[in-house]
Order: sequence, then C-alpha cells, then structure tokens
Amino acid sequence: MFPCIFLLWLVSIPLANASPQTRDYLINCGASDVIEEGPLKYVPDKDYVSTGNKTTLNRRDILPRLQTLRFFPNVNARKYCYSIPVIKEAKYLVKTIYFYGGFDGGNEPPVFDQIIDGTKWSTVNTTEDYASGGSSYYEAIVVAHNKFLSVCLARNQHTADASSPFISSLEVHYLDSSVYNSTKMLKTMLVTVARDSFGSDGDIISYPDDNYNRFWQPFKDDNPFVSSQTKVTPSTFWNIPPQKAFSSAITTSKGKNLTLNWPSFSLPAGLYYIALYLQDNRTPSPYSWRVLDIYVNGQKFYQKVNVTDSGLSVVGTEWPLQGKTEITLVPADDSPVGPLINAGEVFQILPFGRRTVTRDVVAIEHVRKGFFNEPEDWIGDPCLPVGNSWTSISCSSEDPSRIMSLNLTGFGLSGNLAASVSKLTALKHLWLGDNKLSGTIPDLSALRSLETLHLENNQFEGSVPSSIGELPNLKEVYLQNNKLNISIPEPLTKRDGVSIKLS
Repeated sequence: MFPCIFLLWLVSIPLANASPQTRDYLINCGASDVIEEGPLKYVPDKDYVSTGNKTTLNRRDILPRLQTLRFFPNVNARKYCYSIPVIKEAKYLVKTIYFYGGFDGGNEPPVFDQIIDGTKWSTVNTTEDYASGGSSYYEAIVVAHNKFLSVCLARNQHTADASSPFISSLEVHYLDSSVYNSTKMLKTMLVTVARDSFGSDGDIISYPDDNYNRFWQPFKDDNPFVSSQTKVTPSTFWNIPPQKAFSSAITTSKGKNLTLNWPSFSLPAGLYYIALYLQDNRTPSPYSWRVLDIYVNGQKFYQKVNVTDSGLSVVGTEWPLQGKTEITLVPADDSPVGPLINAGEVFQILPFGRRTVTRDVVAIEHVRKGFFNEPEDWIGDPCLPVGNSWTSISCSSEDPSRIMSLNLTGFGLSGNLAASVSKLTALKHLWLGDNKLSGTIPDLSALRSLETLHLENNQFEGSVPSSIGELPNLKEVYLQNNKLNISIPEPLTKRDGVSIKLS
C-alpha cells in the first residue's frame, strides 16, 4: 500500500463566485446561518454532523466561511464524522478547508488525521501555513460506495491531549463520470498533489472559471512564458479544465527542449495520475501547430503530440514517481516553434482500505437510530480504519470486515434494541447491560454465531424470545433485572454448559 499521508498546498483560499451544482454541498462548519460569498451559499453544518462544538473567531480580515469552525474535544472518541448524502457509485471531489485562528487560545494548530469512509486519507498539519497567516485545504476524488459519504477527523500520535481536531468548511462536488476517468476508481481514490496554471502569476483560478471549484495555482519558473491568442472549449478536454488555465503557457525557443521541474517538491514513492494540458498560443492559422514528445523523469510519456490552437490533454493514469519530478518536452525536427505547456495536475493514487460488509453497516446504523445517548463516534464506517472503529465495537480482520461484538455495558443508553440487530449475523457477543433500554427483545434467531447475550439491568418487557433457545453456540444468557415475563425457552433447559441468569 502506498503512503496515505500527503501534505497538500497550504495557501490562502480565494473567493469563489458562482453557484454550485445542485448535487454539491458547500458546508460552513460551526456556523449558525447561511453565508454568501458572491453567488455561492455556504450552509450550516448541523444537518451533517452530530458531534463537536462550534466557535467563532474574532476576525474580520478573513473570508466569512473561515470565521467559524467546529472542533472536537472528546479525547475518547475514535473519530468525528460528517455524513453526506450522495449517489452510490457516483464520483465526487471532496475538499476540506482549515483555518486555526488560535480558537483554543494556543499558538500552534493541532495535527490530526482525515478519513474518507474507512480509509485514512491524509494527515492535517496546517502549522506552516498558519504561521504565514494563511488557510489550508486538502482535496481528494472518490467514488461513493454507499448512499452516504463519511468525511471524518481523528486524533493520531501527534495530536496533543490539550488540543482538538477542527474544521472550517467542507465541500463535496459531484463530478461528471468522464472526469478523472480511471478503471480502478472503485478501488482507489485520487489525492490531489498539485494543480497549476503555468506561466501565470495572477490569482488562483476557481469559480466561476472552474465548474467544480478546483483551485489552479499560478506557477512560474525561469522559462519564458507567453499568452494565448485564442480560447479553447473546455468541454472537449479530458477532466474539463477551465478555459482560463490556457491563457498562459511556459515555453522555450525553436529547436530547444523545454524542461519543467514540477511539482516543485519531492514526492513519496508510489503511483500517480498525471494530466497535462497544452495549446498552441498563436492566432489560428495553418501554421498554428507544433509537434513534440513528452518525457517524465526520462521515460517517454507521450510521443508525436500535435499541439494546435484547439488544444489537447494527455493523461497517464498510473505513473510511478519518487522524489523530484522532471517533465521534458522535446520538439520534433520540423516543429516551426518551440514546445510549450499550459497547465498540469498530479494526483497520488491511494488504494482504499478494507471495507465493512454493507449489510452490517446498514444493520448497525438502524441499531444506532434506536438508541439515545450512543457514543459520539458512532457515525461513518463502524469497523474501519483499524484503530478508528466505533467505540465498543470489535470487528473481524478479514476483507470485507464483519461486526463481531458489541459491548455498550453501562453507557447510559436509552431507547430500544432495533430488530435489525438480527442482521449482524457474524455477531458473537452482544452486551448491553446496565442501561435504560426498553421495549421488547427482538427475534435473534439469525444470530447463529452468538455466544454471549447480556441484556441485564435494563427495562425490557414482554416475553423472552423463544428464538434464543435455538442459537447453537450460546453459552451465556443474562436477562435479570428487567420487566420481562420470565420463562426459559425450552431448548435452553435441555442444554448443558449454558449460564443463564433471569432474575
């Protein structure tokens, strides 16, 4: 598995100026009211998260969506999750945005992990950028495996006990199926490493120029740069780059190679998705073309690329990179002008971790809805990542994972035990004693692996289900101190080695 921790650009966030698509989510974390930045509307996060505390920064020199945040002080919770309704198997761009602002009275931002569904996505470390007065953002492209997408924060070994993970805003943008098309998107996510507009020293390109509010950073080096004399049609390109990303280019003289050291930082060893965008910058004519070969770290990436005023994109979906990256454009012998390049994107390919069986996820979610006062981290994937499962749940190590035990003894729960608990068919231990649960005990006949059942000291009523007596592996049944009509299921009276407590 490739490294899942990757620090993205740490930059000030530009003001966006266009309405998102209807299937997009622009969430202002910790806010109480809708805020507007141009036509963009950021909504409060109350419908997407059920934990954490809100606070407002006493700052008016930052964007409105950075003036509030949500932080998560509970050191016992294994993760803190937002749950976003999505279209199953659709593709989304997820962007998390952070501005510390000293909300906790400290001088240095906390360091913590980000998780998408059951996979650790990156470590959030905004220290360097905050020291320079900036905000930070991270971005990934994922395919939704279920009808909800969970975006979670979690403490790690670098998170001080006195500090709290936090988030300023969250964006989830629906992507057309043709954008970042890869045959392995169901098994991997793309973590944004760099997205630059070459030859530009202007503002970051985003809305309204980019339909998905992607941020295109300006990038210049020692190479000459030129401006484009004609516009491209973005919809004809892979990944639909904004037209403004073609407004400038890095180039060199006729007959010379163009060398670009980009990204400007070292990359961890792994596979990467690379997309490069090129357009002949001259006024359209029969001579507005140039032919070139493209090399990445000395390896041929594309050959005989004919760049015209209409522009084109070239994509490598799985390209090995490590350390510094050098992109070289070599002109053909008969090319009338030197090579050029307008823009580029690089993503790290991050394999998804294990998944939890969908049936178990749906079942435990119904069980959760029947409880009141459940643990704070009961949202997102119940089993994964390893180390960030729901409190008091144990899961198998197989892929996909199964829920093996549930122990919420003495958690102060109220509510009822949903019938869907019987769909957790790998469950071996169900311990809910010493709570205030009421209602009837549901049919448990499907729990053929169940070994111990502890429901003592609650307020259950009605009859003891006869199905309990049919469970072949049951060794303990503790039902004492409830309001049950006590009657031992007959099959249990005929079995040896079963510990039964009913009163």
